[in-house]
Amino acid sequence: DGGLRDSAAVAALDLPVYHGGAHPSVLGRRHVPWDSGVPVACGGALVQPGDLLVGDADGVVVVPPELAAQLVADCREQELQERFITEQVTAGQSVDGLYPLGPNWREPYERWRKEQQQHQGDDA
Repeated sequence: DGGLRDSAAVAALDLPVYHGGAHPSVLGRRHVPWDSGVPVACGGALVQPGDLLVGDADGVVVVPPELAAQLVADCREQELQERFITEQVTAGQSVDGLYPLGPNWREPYERWRKEQQQHQGDDA
């Protein structure tokens, strides 16, 4: 949630960097940590030591480590559902009842998912 100096140079590095905006000032020759290993607020979220930060082009989320495994499983499932939904909408289906995945689409989705798993097995 802070400012980023030399934002054009950082953008050219093709690294995922999140910041509150570009700003030209610096803190002198060195950034001095006042403390470490303590909870902090960043971007309106509490970040505690050991938390995982996960980001993409839409932003960053803070994940407590004890939730990571379940979150990964949930994210994989959500990504599969969204791929299926995207394919259906691209083929001309209405998004109504399709997103979020409604009961009328559950069985076609499960069939599609099994087909995807079979194709992945063929590629292995």
